[in-house]
Amino acid sequence: EDRGKFAEICREPGVAAPPHGEAHDLAEARSIAERIGYPIVVRPSYVLGGRAMEIVYGENELERFVTEAAAASPEHPVLLDRFLEGAIEVDVDAVCDGTDVFIGAVMEHIEEAGVHSGDSSCAIPPATLSDDEIAEVERITRALARRLGVRGLLNIQLAVKDERVWVLEANPRASRTVPFVSKVTGIPLAKVATRILLGATLADLVAEGLVPADDRHYLRLPFTSVKAAVLPFGRFPGVDTVLGPEMRSTGEVMGIDRSFEVAFAKSQLGGGTRVPRKGTVFVSVRESDKARVVEVVKLLHSLGFKVIATSGTQRFLSESGVPTEKINKVLEGRPHIVDAIMNGEVQLVFNTTEGPQALADSRSLRRAALLHKVPYYTTPSGAVAAAKGIRAYLDGDLEVRTLQSYFSEP
Repeated sequence: EDRGKFAEICREPGVAAPPHGEAHDLAEARSIAERIGYPIVVRPSYVLGGRAMEIVYGENELERFVTEAAAASPEHPVLLDRFLEGAIEVDVDAVCDGTDVFIGAVMEHIEEAGVHSGDSSCAIPPATLSDDEIAEVERITRALARRLGVRGLLNIQLAVKDERVWVLEANPRASRTVPFVSKVTGIPLAKVATRILLGATLADLVAEGLVPADDRHYLRLPFTSVKAAVLPFGRFPGVDTVLGPEMRSTGEVMGIDRSFEVAFAKSQLGGGTRVPRKGTVFVSVRESDKARVVEVVKLLHSLGFKVIATSGTQRFLSESGVPTEKINKVLEGRPHIVDAIMNGEVQLVFNTTEGPQALADSRSLRRAALLHKVPYYTTPSGAVAAAKGIRAYLDGDLEVRTLQSYFSEP
């Protein structure tokens, strides 16, 4: 919670952290924003679940947020960190006995940094991180655990961008991912941590067989597991469905299979998403995401999906070789995309936005998709995972097996 102290702790073992600051009033917040640059993640101190946390892109948003944050946590400063756009977010659950560190697993988020870890899907083993990036994540975890003097569980959240690893926060406590890691690896992390709190060392627990001696055990699993959030939007009329730094989910499910694509498809089905096998995909993405979704949309078109898009995205996709029909935004008049969703003409939605105005303009689209149970992805990485999951679903690979059977394979 004290970003100044945390920066000092990170500096000693050579751990990179995004530029940051603490503000007690608007003038101080403006000064910090000028120093570290936009966009900025802003949040009140001492809150859980990302409450009142936001990503701000300019001074007007910053002024509104500082006012709201002061109301949420009036005795404490507002925390400001440079937001790493397009970064891959990573979670680590580890156990430390004060000297030795056991890493339960490194989890790679499917949604990029900016979506709360409780709402993001994540995979074990990491789906795209390189060996060097994973090694650096493990080094940072061990260094911080020892530097903080942790005895018990530790959760660290990091971001990987341009082959560099940045630490976002370190929490010396259990996290919501501990049950997921324990199910995937077969190692009871809560029991391990409890034994350490009662005086055992990791060496004792390795000797007992409770903890494996293999430091990279989670990378050698013969399967991939994906955790997906269960979001309760259908029970709260009027709530916007876009994901961000403030946690919205009320539970989670797990998909497991030999490949990431099939595991992701299973997680979506387990969470209640109706994964489409055919139909029409609607695409409307911000300028910076257009190039990233081209291959995804090409894949869906090759699987037999019809593609429709708003004017800017339609033009880009068509010029990139994807046959795409234009459809109106709500503001452009009827018939528009919300009409198409309400008429059952759309089976899948990819929509990314930037800035408060674009977010407000697309709210009716997200609401229509929710009410008519149309799968809706608001990040490019989520769209990629969804398309690959649909391909796996169409290939008929979704066999049902017991969890134990995966561990019994050679």
